Amino acid sequence: MRNEGLGSWPARRARKTPHRTALVYGGLSTVDSGSSTGSSGSSTGGSGSSMDYGTLHTRTTRLAHALRARGVRRGDRIAYLGPNHPSYLETLFAAGTLGAVFVPLNTRLTAPEIAYQLADSGAKILVYGPTHTALVAGLPGSTDVRIYVEVGPEYEELLEAAATEPIDEPVTADDTCIIMYTSGTTGRPKGAMLTHGNLTWNALNVLVDTDLIADERALVSAPLFHTAGLNMLTLPVLLKGGTCVLVEAFDPDATFDLVERHRITFMFGVPTMFDQIARHPRWAGADLSSLRILTCGGSPVPSPLIAAYQERGLTFLQGYGMTEASPGTLFLDAEHAVSKAGSAGVPHFFSDVRVVRPDLTPTDVGETGEVVVRGPHVMPGYWGLPEETAAVFADGWFRSGDAARTDDDGYVYIVDRMKDMIISGGENIYPAEIEDLLLTHPDVVECAVIGVADDKWGEVPRAVLVPREGASLDPDEVLASLVGRLAKYKIPKSVVVADELPRTASGKLLKSRVRKRFGTNS
Repeated sequence: MRNEGLGSWPARRARKTPHRTALVYGGLSTVDSGSSTGSSGSSTGGSGSSMDYGTLHTRTTRLAHALRARGVRRGDRIAYLGPNHPSYLETLFAAGTLGAVFVPLNTRLTAPEIAYQLADSGAKILVYGPTHTALVAGLPGSTDVRIYVEVGPEYEELLEAAATEPIDEPVTADDTCIIMYTSGTTGRPKGAMLTHGNLTWNALNVLVDTDLIADERALVSAPLFHTAGLNMLTLPVLLKGGTCVLVEAFDPDATFDLVERHRITFMFGVPTMFDQIARHPRWAGADLSSLRILTCGGSPVPSPLIAAYQERGLTFLQGYGMTEASPGTLFLDAEHAVSKAGSAGVPHFFSDVRVVRPDLTPTDVGETGEVVVRGPHVMPGYWGLPEETAAVFADGWFRSGDAARTDDDGYVYIVDRMKDMIISGGENIYPAEIEDLLLTHPDVVECAVIGVADDKWGEVPRAVLVPREGASLDPDEVLASLVGRLAKYKIPKSVVVADELPRTASGKLLKSRVRKRFGTNS
């Protein structure tokens, strides 16, 4: 087999465990991950379906043949737009089989935003879910897309008519596998080029540091079009031969049902997802005994959230990463989850991380600096942006733009985005520190701290708070709760109460939009 990349994974897994269930989707049916699903390799029961590894391999091969018959060649870009579904993974693996490049698209974007990424990547084919038929129909004609395939009857007919003979296209670890667009929290999103090697090394880091087993049952409710849901959860589980339960969108109430019925062992989520679960009325009485691994990332994890899971007897693991690093960079293992609570951990096994000053010299213990990372999981660059690529690499290290400090044991504590730092009267203020304390207030559900202009100090912090349902926030009382817990200059000088905060589809807070909406003094 000359394919060293992700396109070979279905074939390699099928020759080892063809009858084990790879995917469960479309409902809450209970499926035995170790059982055969019959000659077709798929089953439908109750309100859900399943697919074994043998079938995943066959369908991926058929799709690769169908795409090749429509002119797809090595290096061509194949885009996918739709919620979590087996066709997403089939398209990813089929692209890898052909040496083509997969371009996942964020389902929450508008038509102009989708059109920009299609045009920027030069995608030739767009596979899309029926949920986005209207959006696709309204796309402008300024893209390179010439072939559109809707998931459903059209997609199934395409596979049914295709061949099943193996395709042995040579693909190396250095070939680009995915162009994954960053969240675009400021300016136009950039396409991070992730190679087959990047994704494989990242999956190995997860296997080593998370101790995944072949009987893993992962709940995939985080969107696959974002790096964490795909690369920190789904791909490592499929590499190990476990089962991924795919759901189209996260819902806290449904999560309890899914965990209980499928005996879920592994979950990933951003802090807002885990917070909604912990605040749900079913939290105290739900059967969560099957859960073995809970990992969280995407933004700093508030201390009260960590405590809530620890009190429930669940090991709450934190990680830190970025799209450009595929994304795993730091990880806090189970052994240190309590003693180092609040830390993002130490570098993954095959990763090197430093906290440095602007001149790249290492910071002292407790000194705030910038996180830089290098390793086989770090992207070679941004698609079509050589100058931007050069700007984020220094002496072989990728500059994250995130501020952090280390302790005496080398554990890294993420402080904030460097660009989110507030400089007030010459003092550096990191909003995440204030936000962490604000979230301990019983009536505060979400919060964001931003800098606003001030005649005396240059800028001062402002807190934007989302109250608990039914609560009436008293801004003065909230700020008074910080006295004695924060230095006076760090305590926000004003408070705005909001109904919600703007976030990306992965749950990441959009500070730029918070500043635009709530940062004026008028």
